[in-house]
Amino acid sequence: MTTTRRSLLAFTLAALLPLPALALEETDLSPEQPGRIRAEKVEAAIALLPAGYNWVNPGKLTVASVPGRLPFAVYATDTRTAIGGEPDLAQIVADSLGLELEIVPVAWADWPLGLESGKYDAVIHNVTVTEARKEKFDFSTYRNDLLGFYVAGSSPVTEITERKQIAGLKGAVSSGTNQEEILLRWIEENKAEGLAPTEVSYFDDDVVQDLALESGRIDFYLGPNATSAFKAAKDGRTRLVGVLSGAIR
Repeated sequence: MTTTRRSLLAFTLAALLPLPALALEETDLSPEQPGRIRAEKVEAAIALLPAGYNWVNPGKLTVASVPGRLPFAVYATDTRTAIGGEPDLAQIVADSLGLELEIVPVAWADWPLGLESGKYDAVIHNVTVTEARKEKFDFSTYRNDLLGFYVAGSSPVTEITERKQIAGLKGAVSSGTNQEEILLRWIEENKAEGLAPTEVSYFDDDVVQDLALESGRIDFYLGPNATSAFKAAKDGRTRLVGVLSGAIR
């Protein structure tokens, strides 16, 4: 671990329950999170840390979290405490290293500069590993990076598993993301083959995006499968029609 490249020990987590089962349980949105899983110190992990490493805040693991969607992270009912799977993971890492956890909620656009400038020790969020990002940051992967194509429950679209199947459709994707890069490249490749164009829309509000799906204004949404699967299991208004690896270039 160096002062210019921030990293954490690699932790791999296996799902204890399928997403639908998790989603259907009552979600605790309290800032106290009494059911949060804790861990004991792991001396073998602590021994791997560089001697004299300067934590952003001595004695603490300072982690940036990007609240937005479950199961990753959202704000608790106090509208300022980050809760969810990623803050839970941050707590386990901090406990394992014998450190107190300090979570810093940030906007998606702010995490790279904050990490580079040393505002926090690590970011635990849905950050896809790319060649460009690897030039600046060290990565430890804690889940399989799957992207999912989701459509309205009543949509006639039954499958999107390859590039040509988006031709002629209208889709939505988040700006500045890896999935946007993949989708736009697919559109250009389809165009080069003379296939029908794909119209892309961007929504800042999930409710507006859901309404667009249900009304047929867009045909599909492409995003992290974990968040979309959690939401689909909760409300049943959308369904999965295909997945692809976020590592696809």
